[in-house]
Formats: sequence, C-alpha cells, structure tokens
Amino acid sequence: MLFLYCVLLFCCLVMLVAGVVEQRRHYANLAHIPNRVLVNGIRGKSSITRLCAGALRGGGLLTVAKTTGTAARFIHPDATEEPVYRKFGIANVVEQIGIVRRAAAYRPHALVMECMAVMPALQEINQSKLIQSTIGVLCNVREDHVAEMGPTLDDIARSLSRSMPHGGICVTAEKERFHVLQEEADARNCTLLYADPDTVSDDELRGFSWFTFKENVAIALTVAELLGVDRETALQGMYDAPPDPGVLSVERYVAPGGKRVRFANVFAANDPESTLMNINQLLDLGAVDRPLNVVINCRPDRVERNGQMGAIVPDLMPDKVFVIGHPAKSAIDAIPAEWRGRAVDLGGDQRDGEEFMNELIGHLGESSSLVAIGNIHGQGEILLEHLAELPGFEGEPDRDGPDRDEPYRGEPRAAAPDRGPAAPRRAAPAQPLYVPHLDPYADLTAAQEARYAQPPVPRQYVHPQHQHQHPPHGQPWPPHPYEPQPYEPDPNPQWQSPGDPR
Repeated sequence: MLFLYCVLLFCCLVMLVAGVVEQRRHYANLAHIPNRVLVNGIRGKSSITRLCAGALRGGGLLTVAKTTGTAARFIHPDATEEPVYRKFGIANVVEQIGIVRRAAAYRPHALVMECMAVMPALQEINQSKLIQSTIGVLCNVREDHVAEMGPTLDDIARSLSRSMPHGGICVTAEKERFHVLQEEADARNCTLLYADPDTVSDDELRGFSWFTFKENVAIALTVAELLGVDRETALQGMYDAPPDPGVLSVERYVAPGGKRVRFANVFAANDPESTLMNINQLLDLGAVDRPLNVVINCRPDRVERNGQMGAIVPDLMPDKVFVIGHPAKSAIDAIPAEWRGRAVDLGGDQRDGEEFMNELIGHLGESSSLVAIGNIHGQGEILLEHLAELPGFEGEPDRDGPDRDEPYRGEPRAAAPDRGPAAPRRAAPAQPLYVPHLDPYADLTAAQEARYAQPPVPRQYVHPQHQHQHPPHGQPWPPHPYEPQPYEPDPNPQWQSPGDPR
C-alpha cells in the first residue's frame, strides 16, 4: 500500500512540474506577440475576427488569426488558412494554447482570436490565463445561451464582460447595454470605446463581396485605428479578406418545374434579434424579395429556440412557414393564431429528405424567396444538401454573396432610380490572397464540401525582413522589426460613446 501511495505522489509531482513548465512556455509565447485581440459577443464573432485580421494585414502588420464559428480555421499571415484539428471533433478552450504556440512561431505583430468559451468562468480563464488580450472586442449582447450566461440581457452583458482586458482597451458596437458594459469596464480599469456604425457609409459597405453589417466593419476599423492603420488601408484589407464559411449568403436555384428560388441561409443567426436583422437587410438590399417563404428547422435539444423562431413569424410576414425537424409542434404552437394557418408541417426528423423537399417546392410559386432560420443540424443539413444539388440561374455570375454589378446592392430598392453612374469594379489582385481549404471536421454536408473543395496549393511564407525560420541552435532570434507603441487617444476619433456630443 505504501508503494502505491508513493507512486501516486510521484505522478502528482510530475504533473505539477509539467503544468508549471507548460505555463511558463505559454507565457513566453504570449510575450512574442505584442498585440493580442480577443473577439467576444453573441453574433458575428467569426466575421469580425476575419475583418480585423484583414484590416491589420492591409496595414502591413504581420497578423495571425483563429476563428471558431461554422468551421474553426487557423489563418496564416499570408491569409491562407487551414482547419483546426480537434481530437474526436470536440472543441475545448485548451486548444488556444496550441494556437498561441503556432502563432508565436511567426513572431507576429498581432494575433486576433475568437473567444470560444460560453461559461462565464471559462471566459475569464480564456482571457486571464490563455490569451491575455491587450485589445478586447465585445461585438453585441443578444438573447442566447441564457442557461449559461443568465436569463436577462444585463446578465449576459456582465457575463461577456469577463473577457475584457484588465487595464486594456475594449471595443464594442453594443448601444442598448453600453451602460452595463461601461460599469464592468470601470471595475477592470478598462477603456471602453464605442464603434459607431453610422460612421460606415453605404458606399464603403458596398465594397464587400459578401453580406456584412456596419457594426462589424466599424469595430474592425476601430481596432485598426488603435494599431495605427489608416481607414482606407484598413478597408482595402477587409475587402480582400476571405469570408467565413458561415457568412450570410443568397444563392439562386432553378427548382423542378422551372421554378426560380432565391435561397438565404440564415441558420448562423440563431437568435430572434439577429435573424430579423439579417432578413431585413436582405430585403432592403433586394437580395431576397416577396413572396417570402420561411423554413424553421427544429431540434429536440433547442425547444426554447424553436419557439423563439415561431414567435417572430408576424415580423417576417411570410406567405408560407415550412417547419422541418423535431418537435415541429414547439415552433408551430409559438406562431400567433392569426398566422398559424400559413404553417406547413413537413414531417419529423425521420422523414426522407427527398420527400419533404418535393412537398416544399410544390408549395412555392414560379419565382419566390426562401429563408432558412433556426438550427442547421439535422433536417437543416439535409435541406442545404438537396438545394446545393439544384442548378443555378442562367446568367447569374455570383452564387456566394452580393454582386457589385447588380442595380440594388447596398441600398433600398426605392432609392435605386436616383443612383448615379455605376462605380467601376475594384481591380482584382494579380494573385489570389487566399486558397480555401476543406475542413474535414466542419459540420458541412457532402454537397457543400464538394463546392468549397479546392486543390491543395503549396504555401510558403516569407517574413517582411527575413525568411521565417528557426535560427541555428544556440543562436538568438533576429531583432524584430516592429516595436509596439504606447496607446495615445486620438484627438479626433472616429468612435464615440453613445450620446457623446462630439
């Protein structure tokens, strides 16, 4: 028995020493990255992470980024990316240690990381132990993850505030809960900056080849300004940045019988406020039009969210509401009585995909729009797979985002007749900035994987001043060309607090 106790004590001692060594190595890796940006919030974290990284790259800063959302990606300084390997496909915040180690090998100017923690305690550990960000981003406060973060929006705001850097800077576009975030920032001696979406013009937003929001662009511009990148350079870098696989998109299909369908995948915005915001933007831009039809995908482990999607049906004013997945009753019962007659139950999650797709298409007119909301898993994936197999419109050049040549992009349809001459297309770079990589661990359907798949391209990155490689054994690293500058407030900032008279 004494022998077993000695073995146990020895193992505990070894684990303690190994933990101390790993922690010291991790902190040394963090010291090699002078600027660390941690992006947190409820919606749009992946897009903001990519926008921030693109803006900093455009400004000549050596930047590494990592997203978590639809498909976790490690983004290299040359904008190429690769999937984040996860053992057994399970996400864990400990993977941030490996990401920091890989990023530090580049000796970058900046690291932009998407927060992958949901539990408040894990969010605090992610900030204080794993990332230690110098600039925090808290994009918005929405009603989601209420079981982990709290039942009210104020509770969710305080929970998200745990990722604020102590003594650092935090950027937000959240206006309604700004006062709550300000209280939390003051408690952490953190400077809270408001990124005003109104400072982003429609013309600037029109430069993107995919759908994004002014709030996201305003946050990325503020982060770029803090790190010394001017506005025009940052915008050009964002235009060239690769979009997230889960970015809001509208695709055009020809269904059996010659029916034309504009389909918007809004599954990623799976809270009511974000869903309404996304669909209203698509309607304003003319990307989708009426007659509008809605598909709600239900999941048995998201019954509350199923009901939330049913409750917003009057705000969407659809012609038909198709309910797929299980339990469909959780969404249909939440639809107000005067709208419930428009709901069509396409069967539970055991129904064959081809059957419910044929019935769905049979209810559509010759030309209509279809938006998918709720949760993507289950029947939602089957829906996307069957739609992706349909042919597209003839003569439609763009299937994955706004087309800059279309007449109504970037402004409401009513304002289109007053537009001046069409702006010339922005010249494409001589060589592609990135090559998308297939993520075998992403939760994509077979048809989507075939569409995103690209042949592998060898990648070699060269440091701006010297080829990046490990120095000879026993030799120190070459001097780094970048020295971080202390933060000094801009006397004429682009951002301002809500209600600030400046």
